[in-house]
Amino acid sequence: MKEQSYENHTRVTPLQHYIWLPLSFVLLLTTAIYGIYQFVKYGFSIQILLLFAVTVLAIIPGMLARIYALSLQDRLIVTEEQLRYFMLTGNRLATKLTKSQLIALRFASDEELVELADRAVVEGLSPDEIKKSVKSWRADHQRV
Repeated sequence: MKEQSYENHTRVTPLQHYIWLPLSFVLLLTTAIYGIYQFVKYGFSIQILLLFAVTVLAIIPGMLARIYALSLQDRLIVTEEQLRYFMLTGNRLATKLTKSQLIALRFASDEELVELADRAVVEGLSPDEIKKSVKSWRADHQRV
């Protein structure tokens, strides 16, 4: 696997990003165009309403699957980083860190974590600033 860094740490899932999302957009767009055309030409009909409902219901599960997976993974990363900080210092991690900051800290090596976490609290570093501050990148190849 390619060595991970700030420049290439984002992950693209081809099936979702290149197939499901574009097809969902095309489906929604064509349904809207067709629905408007039918409404203008023939007025309201239950078929148009059902078509919109089925289209939306077909798209929602894909969105929810991604949202639920990312939410769960975010919770796990937060817990993992809190434990890692505790194992390194014997102290609890500052509660002032946001979830996004904690998630960004996962890329910091053990040698950098404590200093970077403390800096993030004092300086209010954004998640992007935290990632850019990492000198020894700790790869996360399991991100959903």
